[in-house]
Amino acid sequence: MKINKRDYEYENIYNRLLREETKEELIEDLRINQNYVYWRKKITSGKIVELEIYPVWKCKHDIPRNKNRVESKKSQKNLNDKNSKKRVVRLINTNFGREDLYITVTYEDGYLPDEKTARRDMQNYIRRLKHYRKKNGMDELKYIYSIGFEENPDKSKKIRIHHHLIINKMDRDVAEDLWGKGRADCKRLKPNDFELTGVAKYIANQGPERWSASRNLKKPKISTSRTGFTRKRALNLISQPYIFKEIFEKQYPNLIYKDHESYYSEESPGVYIRVIMRKRE
Repeated sequence: MKINKRDYEYENIYNRLLREETKEELIEDLRINQNYVYWRKKITSGKIVELEIYPVWKCKHDIPRNKNRVESKKSQKNLNDKNSKKRVVRLINTNFGREDLYITVTYEDGYLPDEKTARRDMQNYIRRLKHYRKKNGMDELKYIYSIGFEENPDKSKKIRIHHHLIINKMDRDVAEDLWGKGRADCKRLKPNDFELTGVAKYIANQGPERWSASRNLKKPKISTSRTGFTRKRALNLISQPYIFKEIFEKQYPNLIYKDHESYYSEESPGVYIRVIMRKRE
């Protein structure tokens, strides 16, 4: 029977984080159902490697869909937000590292712009950074930024906006001085075991409409393939989560296991597993 290879939105279907209290029911389901196989998506973002393992259905009509239109719209919005955050994290881990700059800029009390003006201020700041780098023979500016603010229910008061920006390395004092609209706080990035995932999530959490990046950023490497991951192996991992490290480091000897999450669906069999690994030094 021909296997349907369509890369459906599995995260929208398998959206319930597996917990201890739901594990037994899922284990029984994994034993019974056999109308799917597992495929693997591998995403490499610098030193971080994500493995997304998900069911692919043998027949097209078996592909699960969210039947509740209202719930589907809500789920789609949640998925769009989640994918936006993933994209930010992956772009940052792919393009930035130690000694690059994390900059937070704010405005003086006498100058509190609206969102449109604040976006223009950031673009002008980026132009000044580009001009300085070009004038001084430096590499082309790479950046990703977000605009942050809290909505004020009192419409008579202006919202206080700030920006977070990551750029490739340069003199910190110069980067701060070129802002010119208020306070600028510039720090050198210090990756940890998850590289820059922490600071990247903070930038991404401002919302999918509030971040932007330069066009010269490299994209993460993504590949999708049929995997030797079987229903039996899925069953073993769900039953014994402590073996994740052993199983995946054996399969990927050049990577170190860091974390995993398992998701299930209330309507469809199978499990979606997301594993985070890191390249060995």
